[in-house]
Order: sequence, then structure tokens, then C-alpha cells
Amino acid sequence: MRITGLGHAGMFIETRGGNIICDPVLGPSFYGSWFPFPDNRGLDWERLGREADFLYISHRHRDHFDPRLLERYISKDIEVLLPEYPIDDLEQDIRALGYHNITYAPAGEIIQRGDLKIMITPLRAPSDGPIGDSSLSVDDGTASILNQNDSHPLDLEKLLAFGKPEAYFTQVSGAIWWPMVYDLPLDAKQNFARLKREAQNKRAMYYIEKVDAPHVFPMAGPPMFLRDELFDFNGTGRNGDSIFTDQKEFLAHLKEQAPQYDGRLFIPGTVVELNHGEMTVTQSLYTQAEIDRIFDDKWDYLEEQRATRQDEIRAEEASRAEILPPAEMLEALKTWWEPLLKKSRTIRLGVGGPVRMTIGELDLVVDFPKAKVREYAGEDVEFWYTIPADLVSTNIRDHEIDWSNSIFLSMQFSAGRKGKFNEFIYTFFKCLSVDRIEYVENWYQEQTDQTEDAEIGDWVVQRRCPHLRADLTRTGKIEDGVLTCSMHDWKWDLKTGRCLSTSGHPIRAKKVDEVTEEALRPAV
Repeated sequence: MRITGLGHAGMFIETRGGNIICDPVLGPSFYGSWFPFPDNRGLDWERLGREADFLYISHRHRDHFDPRLLERYISKDIEVLLPEYPIDDLEQDIRALGYHNITYAPAGEIIQRGDLKIMITPLRAPSDGPIGDSSLSVDDGTASILNQNDSHPLDLEKLLAFGKPEAYFTQVSGAIWWPMVYDLPLDAKQNFARLKREAQNKRAMYYIEKVDAPHVFPMAGPPMFLRDELFDFNGTGRNGDSIFTDQKEFLAHLKEQAPQYDGRLFIPGTVVELNHGEMTVTQSLYTQAEIDRIFDDKWDYLEEQRATRQDEIRAEEASRAEILPPAEMLEALKTWWEPLLKKSRTIRLGVGGPVRMTIGELDLVVDFPKAKVREYAGEDVEFWYTIPADLVSTNIRDHEIDWSNSIFLSMQFSAGRKGKFNEFIYTFFKCLSVDRIEYVENWYQEQTDQTEDAEIGDWVVQRRCPHLRADLTRTGKIEDGVLTCSMHDWKWDLKTGRCLSTSGHPIRAKKVDEVTEEALRPAV
């Protein structure tokens, strides 16, 4: 088996049963903000498209799904391996591009093509990518690999039932806009960014140790930000206020924390060859001297990239819609969002108040309790956003149903809040279609049954995490009365049950001796 890095989360897997092209992206994506790091334009995309037998798109985020690349390089006759998602947005996107040779991949079931075995493991929670993310397991008799991509699977036993992988490819630098776009003092941003990087590293190490593959390849980030207003957010930030750990930095962390794993660089042009336990790694696009310069003189490299790629940014800007007049924009958003708000009882209760949005000359609030979109009336708000009017006008023109997958990941906006993070706000902005709203509302209702308890250390807590129902006997750790779920680094004060990471989501917990005393207490 041969695996070639395509940049970001992309890879080209050559096997005895056919070749799989995974998440090929050239970018830029998210309104011209994200470019793959390092530059992957030098790859032979014509050959890759010509020689691919299968196309796998892990999820709908535009740093994984690049329609322009697919239309230019990937044959419309290719067999598409489609993850089993509860809503068909990804399938609709793929079919709209002219791809109709689609193989549906039921969750956890093996697809066989001669010597080649393939398994796709989807995730379906509201916070999994754009309501859906997935990983790919591949075995052709010569080697077995796991491309976990951006996914954070809860049931690793089911995933690893496919077989223990020899090589493990996984995200270590998550895609998010916190705290970079927030209205915060620099020292607060630096502290929050450091905590976010540490949480990402912890999560990556959790999976690396659970999967326990001998060879580890960090991938799926970080991006290059080449727009002038975002440039200083590259990597960990010019001022230490950004969250993107690069491949080389994570490999140093891995070597320090778990030297038993063979961590390897995986960038555009990296070629990994696996054959019955033997592995070689070579670089086909960059020399070692070039690689050293990319990572060790990163800001110089990024400056060169910025200077030579402004035409791509200007072309994206030229493709945006004309800015709508404020009254017309308000009416368009009212017509679109108010019917969805009325269907969003759990989300409305979870937000609990109005959210202000300043969009060019338009100042509005999304009044979640009343299911209304109206002009801002001067009331106090807990959450507020300032968004360029051309981005909102374009999303209205395109009827973009996922603003996380467009405006928010572009980082071309600013935000503020008085209290804690509120996931329900962003869930709403991911779910701007009837299908998505109805699915998410039903999903939240299904999560309310959390009656089973389990012992963790000196505490009896509900077994399932209130966030995404991870099994806390596997993902939970208690220190000084604080429970941390390693899946997303959410924390709870066990004495009060209060979530320390966001609003709502309390946990049920008691000390072991309190539970024992209750059991021994005679019935009255």
C-alpha cells in the first residue's frame, strides 16, 4: 500500500484493490481565508484524478470538500464512497457536481473490492463537523491504515474492530475561530489560545494512545491565512493568540509525551509505503532543505505565499453577491429564519435571549425566545457579532444552510459575549434548513435519557457525557473535584454538577460514600 499526502487532510491511497482519493483540496476555502499548508499546487493533480478509482469525502467542510478541484480533475464516473449521514446534504452536493456512481457505506460495515476492504465510520451529532464527520479504515492484505481525519469517534471499540492499523492519520490542529475573532484583551486571547492548543494536544494524544498504531501521521491542518487582516493568526499567532499547532510542533510534543510511537511528517508529496510490516517514508514534492525552511522560517515562507496568491483572494471577492440594502436583507433573513426558529424549541431555550448581529448598516437581533428576527432595539444582549454585509448577502444569494461552514470559519467577522460559550447559537447557524433543524431537535430529545450511573474514582456520575454522550468511564478523568471529558475537554464541578465549559449541560454526580449511605438507609 502506498499513501501520498495531498495537503491538509487529503491523501491518495494506492492499494491492490484500487486507488482512493480522499478529501482533495486546493482552496482557498471559507471566503478565501484558508489555504493548505504547505502549498500543494505542485502535485500532479491530473495524474491523481486520472488514476483514482474511488472518491471519499469525509464531510462537507470546505477545507475537505472542494467543488472546483473535483470538477477540474476528478472523473464524473468515479465510484464515490458516501458516509451514512442522517441528512443528505453531502450527497446532494456531490450529485449536483454530476457524480452519480455512488456507493452507500453503512456505518461500520465493510465494503469489499477484491483484496481491498474499506470501512467508513460516521459521526452524526450536531457538533460533529457540519452535522456529520467520518473516518476511513483501509486494508488490502499488505497493510492496514486508519484515516481518522477530523472525526472524534466515541466508540473506538467498534472502529478498531476493523483491525489494528499500522499507520494512523489524524487531525491535531482543530478548525475553529475561538479566541481569534473575539473582542478580548490580548493577554486574555493569549491565555485562551494556549488552553485551546493544550486541549487539542490532549485530545490528539488520547486517540493516539487508544488506537495504539505504531506509526502516527499528524495532518488536517493547520491552514495558511494569506488575507492581510488574518495573516498574523497563522500558526500559534504572531502575538501568541492563535490556536494552530503545525505538524512539526506536534511531532515534537508526541516525541516528548509518548516516544514509543513513530511520529512522521505528512505534507503534500509525502509518500508512505507499507508492505507486511515494513515502512518507508520519502518526500516527492519538497526537498529536506525546503521542508526545513517551511517550518523553521515559517513567517518568511508565509510572506512569500501571501505575495504570490493575492489574485486568488481577489477572484473570490469578485464572486461575492452585491450587498443587499438593509431593509431587504432584514426581510430576507426574517423570511428564512423565523420558520426555523419556531421549530427550534430546544435551541431557543438553550440560547435563552436575543443575539445581536451588526451586518454593515443593518443592526438586528435574533430573538430566540420569541422566534423573531427584528431590528435591534437597544436591549442588553449576552452575545453579539459584527459581520461584513457582502458575506451575508452572498449566503442569502446562495441559501447557504451552514454559516459555520462559510462565514464563521472564514474568521472574517468579530464576536463578543458576556458569559460562557453557548453551543446552541452555533448549532442554529449550522442548521438553516428544515431537515437540519428537525434532525438536531430530535437528536437533542434523544439525549435526555442519561439514567445509567458509573463509578469514576471516588465519585458516582452519570455514565454518559452531557455534551455528546461519550462513555465517561473511558473518557473521564477527575482531579480536585473537577471531571474532564477528554473528547472535547469539557469540565464539570462535581459538587454542584455545574458545567464549567459552557452554559447548561449539568451533570449528575455524588461521592461514592453518599451513594452507599443512601443505599443502607432504611426505608421509611
